[in-house]
This record gives sequence, C-alpha cells and structure tokens, in this order.
Amino acid sequence: MEIAIIAHDGMKAEMVQFLNEHKEVLRQKSIQLISTGTTGEKAEKAGFEVTKYLSGPIGGDAQIAGRVAEGKCQMVLFFRDPLAKHPHEPDISMLMRLCDVHDVPLATNPSTAELLIKAI
Repeated sequence: MEIAIIAHDGMKAEMVQFLNEHKEVLRQKSIQLISTGTTGEKAEKAGFEVTKYLSGPIGGDAQIAGRVAEGKCQMVLFFRDPLAKHPHEPDISMLMRLCDVHDVPLATNPSTAELLIKAI
C-alpha cells in the first residue's frame, strides 16, 4: 500500500511524531511512503524510507495528485496548517479534489490520520 505524507511547515514536527508513533504498523503492513520534498527529508532524518517528490510549492502536491489519479496512491495524510497562507493553494485544492473523485482516503489533521491508520 502506498501512502502519501505531506505537511505544511507548521505541521512537519507533528507528521514526524505521528510517523514515529505508528512505526510498527507502517512496517508490519509494508507501507510504502511517498512525500513532498521537505516533508520527506524530515521523515528520512527520523529513519523512514520515503520516495520524495518536489517540494509542495514547486509541484510536489501536483505530482502526488497525479499518483492519486493514476490509482497508485491509496491514502493521503496531509497535515495542513489552517492558520497560514499557502501560495500553492490551487495545487492543494486539486489534490483534495482528486482524492474525492477517486475515493482515496484523505486525512488533513493528526486525529483523522489516526483513525485511518487504525483502519489499515
């Protein structure tokens, strides 16, 4: 199973913490992680194997949206920072819309991600 991990700058620490808390589930289920560039770097520093795409603002969100559309990515964990402005908001909206179109589970905060991981 392929899961995309994305986190806005203000949420990257929470993403790494989430991954650490669910390390065993991710390993037991042979989850393949993909990520936008900077989030992937943080996850790698924490010891996770991640296939990194571009940073979100320069196309990474769109690359992951493409994988969702192609049926390659089965879940998206996108820890959004609702209090910050994001110049790449159209790409974020596209990713979220494609998750809806292709019926791919999408968590936009740690609590929802927790429920999705427990469902695997």
